[in-house]
Amino acid sequence: ITERKNVLMGFFFLLTLLAWTAYVDERSNRPWRFYGLALILYVLALSAKTTACTLPAALLLILWLQKKPINKRRLSQVVPFLIMGIGMGLLAVWWERYHQGTRGMLFALGPIERLLIASRAVWFYLSKLIWPSNLTFIYPKWNISPAHPLDYAWLLAGIALCAVIHFVRRYVGRSVEVAAAFFVATLSPVLGFIMLYTFRYTFVADHYQYLACIGPIALASAGVVSLADVFKQSRPLVLSAALCVVAVLAVLTWRQAAMYTHIEALWRTTLARNPGCWMAHNNLGIVLFQKGDTDEAVAHYRTTLEMQPDFWDAEYNLGIALLSKGQVDEAIAHCSNAVRIAPNDPDALVALGNALLQKGRIDDAIIYYQKALAMRPDYFLAHHSLGHAFLKKGDLDAAISHCRAALLIQPQNADTHTNLAIALDEKGQTAEAIQHYEKALEISPRSVSALANLAWLMATCSNASFRNGSKAIELAGQANQLSTGTNTLVLRTLAAAYAESGQFGKAIEIARAAMQLAQTQSDNSLSAALQQEIALYELSLPYRETPK
Repeated sequence: ITERKNVLMGFFFLLTLLAWTAYVDERSNRPWRFYGLALILYVLALSAKTTACTLPAALLLILWLQKKPINKRRLSQVVPFLIMGIGMGLLAVWWERYHQGTRGMLFALGPIERLLIASRAVWFYLSKLIWPSNLTFIYPKWNISPAHPLDYAWLLAGIALCAVIHFVRRYVGRSVEVAAAFFVATLSPVLGFIMLYTFRYTFVADHYQYLACIGPIALASAGVVSLADVFKQSRPLVLSAALCVVAVLAVLTWRQAAMYTHIEALWRTTLARNPGCWMAHNNLGIVLFQKGDTDEAVAHYRTTLEMQPDFWDAEYNLGIALLSKGQVDEAIAHCSNAVRIAPNDPDALVALGNALLQKGRIDDAIIYYQKALAMRPDYFLAHHSLGHAFLKKGDLDAAISHCRAALLIQPQNADTHTNLAIALDEKGQTAEAIQHYEKALEISPRSVSALANLAWLMATCSNASFRNGSKAIELAGQANQLSTGTNTLVLRTLAAAYAESGQFGKAIEIARAAMQLAQTQSDNSLSAALQQEIALYELSLPYRETPK
């Protein structure tokens, strides 16, 4: 879960500080080389993650710690870092506000509330650093109110600590205040003054203090070394105690890492430690649905909505899960709720479109897919779904256009290749259709749709140059095996393949089995088609599609 961007940002952040330290060191030869290097490294840190925007404060703290003058010359040297930091910081604020949705009543916190959240968060992070117990991926969200006197305790404690640090400065020098200032300044972007999407469900997260904790840890490490120097006779004891602390922390880290072994373990552990975390219920539901545990996924989505009724992600996730179970009407209801709450969310729009398409409301589905594309023009799912909808509607040109657009975004999607191949075949562009079927099978060799459709083409195409009975039997046989002999369309295809190869007895046997299955499913149109094809096979004639 320690994302690469956090590691890269921390790496380049520290290298920038190292280069700056070398630059301000009066013993350095050609110090401007280190200044240029620091600028380059800072650009890399900001490119990894914009929370590196606090680095200019660290540069000034280094000067302050080393008792170097902070004059106009030094300030002018910090200005380029400051400009880049502010610029990237404002970009991050804009992104959170207009792309992550940190607007509205949910994020409408007043300045006093933000100050109270920030003061409590600082103490929270410090306490977890000193005593790392009860750690979890998502912590319970605090209820902060300016009307509650106890909520001011953290702020008053912070003011008192500042007073203590100022008092002890004459005895310990500037190290304590620099460590404290670095800790708070580096945390500042995530303390609540700037709204983050995560504040929807929690105000704190362990990974927010990865960089900030360097200040207190460096102070503690320096304190251990100083203690060992003062008590030289007890130096082995002091260093051994420090080593024991490190060993204990290493064991605790190893134990904590168990919850990150896989994504399901992460969300189950989070719920065990924070049962009221509705976001974890939703995310666990997504994992379970992807695993095929649809019933349990539905239960977690429903729990999410009980805890957070206006969370539209859970609404359309529940709709998608219900749709997979065949509960189309309820799926439409939940997806409609999601669109009502978040009318500009492309994911919700596509989910509703999918439910309407399964209901047979093709034109309504197309409207929602098009709305999703208006919100996000490069949205793969919207293009893919539009291609499928237009294919069902019979608008082959539109289907081909959207399938091609989808493949420009995700060229390795087997289903889109299959849909495009079907549309091209219907359009009479058989050679290109075969290429896309083969590409789909190269990507997904177990795709029943691609196997069956390509087998049907090779068994029944009106153009003899594209027919290949033995290959059609092979493909249809694989599709039948994968569908465990229960798919009527696959059985029909397999019968046609045997007929193309001249094995009419086998074709009749399989076609009759398919017709019987179609009748049990009340699919009268397919049953009638199979009856006509059986009549051809009894005359030792293979089935042929009409020329396109």
